[in-house]
Amino acid sequence: MVFGRKRYFKEFLASPEGIATNILTDRLKRLEGCGIISKQQDPENKRQIVYTLTEKGIALIPVLVELLCWGATYDSASNFDLD
Repeated sequence: MVFGRKRYFKEFLASPEGIATNILTDRLKRLEGCGIISKQQDPENKRQIVYTLTEKGIALIPVLVELLCWGATYDSASNFDLD
């Protein structure tokens, strides 16, 4: 939603991650239940649902950016020294 600007179930489903419909449905419900996203009917097409970030979800954006930065730094397993 944040970086890919996806808003519709079909857009999430078409993502390269290849998530199953039942898993995607569950995750969207969980995010909505936590107050991170909201869903409402698309005003232009009443048959579609639009998912958007709530204020709580928007507040998570800096955390996501930091995780992306961390991942870019440590993207190779060989960079981890766990011993």
